[in-house]
Amino acid sequence: MTRTNLRTYTPEFRGEAVKLVLEQGLSLEEAAQRLSIPKGTLSNWVMAAKRGTTAAAAPGSRSVADLEAEVARLRKELATERMEKEVLKKATAYFARESLPGTRN
Repeated sequence: MTRTNLRTYTPEFRGEAVKLVLEQGLSLEEAAQRLSIPKGTLSNWVMAAKRGTTAAAAPGSRSVADLEAEVARLRKELATERMEKEVLKKATAYFARESLPGTRN
């Protein structure tokens, strides 16, 4: 039995199809039906994206693990920046109070 209707999909199409499932929360069946592609094909793409082993990933796309690692790094960086901001606010208030005439003890 030979397949006469083999379709090829662009990396951009694959990336968008995976985003429907991973980011927008559509089920494999619903996304496959909307895109008119076999559910098994979409399932393979989603599993590959989760593992980060997409052979022909869309430009700018990254694996879920990479994105989660970046989110964790950015949250830690944000916490550090917020702490530094609070320290600077307190230091500014302290030095402003010290520079006003008649406020020194």
